[in-house]
Amino acid sequence: MAVPIETLAEEMYQYVSDCAGKKNLKAGDLTKEMIARHGDAECGKDDCKKAIRILIDSGRCIYSYLGGSYIQLPPKEGVE
Repeated sequence: MAVPIETLAEEMYQYVSDCAGKKNLKAGDLTKEMIARHGDAECGKDDCKKAIRILIDSGRCIYSYLGGSYIQLPPKEGVE
């Protein structure tokens, strides 16, 4: 049975949170991590793309450009 998109989005958010400040993650990095966790049969690239779209559209994560496109947590309010 396939992993629900909302579950993938939540796991991706946790992974981005865990790596914040330590490692910049690309969309492909998140996709590879989720496929490694759940296997090819349970989690496909299209599912991961939809989960990333949920995170970006909801504002929980943002795209940033640092010599390449990365997915990060949005900056905290009031932090300069």
